[in-house]
Amino acid sequence: MNSVNTNLGAQVALQSMNRTNDALNATQKRISTGYRVSDAKDDGAAFAVAQTVRADIAGLTSANEQMGSVQGILDTTLAGLNKVSESMTELRGVLVKLADGTLSDSQRSQYQAQYDSIRTQVQNFITDATYNGRTLLTTSTGAGGGDIATTRNERATLYTLTAVEGASSLVVASAPTDAAGAASALASSGNFTTTMTAVNTALNTFGNASNYLENQMSYNKEKLDSLNTGLGSLIDADLAKESAALQALQIKQQLGTQALGIANQSPQGLLSLFKG
Repeated sequence: MNSVNTNLGAQVALQSMNRTNDALNATQKRISTGYRVSDAKDDGAAFAVAQTVRADIAGLTSANEQMGSVQGILDTTLAGLNKVSESMTELRGVLVKLADGTLSDSQRSQYQAQYDSIRTQVQNFITDATYNGRTLLTTSTGAGGGDIATTRNERATLYTLTAVEGASSLVVASAPTDAAGAASALASSGNFTTTMTAVNTALNTFGNASNYLENQMSYNKEKLDSLNTGLGSLIDADLAKESAALQALQIKQQLGTQALGIANQSPQGLLSLFKG
């Protein structure tokens, strides 16, 4: 039926054109954002999963940043302890000399001065082993010391580094005044041996902690790579595919415009029926 009130051809052409325009807008959105799912309207379920993954990524990134700062404290601590350990080797040599009962008073005084100088250096190494105002070589919170608890993953699970008291456990007593005192310090239960054991224990403890943090940060980076890859697979747009679709839809849009124009012209043919 031909009618000027109802143009079925125009309606069909308009509906087709609207569908093409909707598809074109969706494709242009994916190309402009780079995402197949850029908000909940695109795919609510996928977007919800993506937001959860993004939260995990943000948490892991923050954890690695925090551990990186703590790693700086550990590296500084180990550097100080290594110098302390080297100094302890020197002190042992001086102690052996001080244990010699044949030394003259002048010689003993010189070795005692050398010993105390190295001992002072050890104290300075411990005092200077700070990073950003924090140290693990004192338990005094007023001096920036004390245990350090750091988050290690996106769930904020804590890893704690326990501080040691450098002044009391890592520094030997002043130079002995006689050969017997030096020999006593060198004995298996003497001050020097006890202090050397404490230094070695601290080196082992903080060395293990440093390795732990390095391994944890490495694992977190690998996990971040996996999360980002999975996130990309979930929401990223295939730009090559979208580019091809864009060209096809632009052609369909042009054809739809032409079809609508033709359909709108069809009622004009009815005028010929009324010509004499």
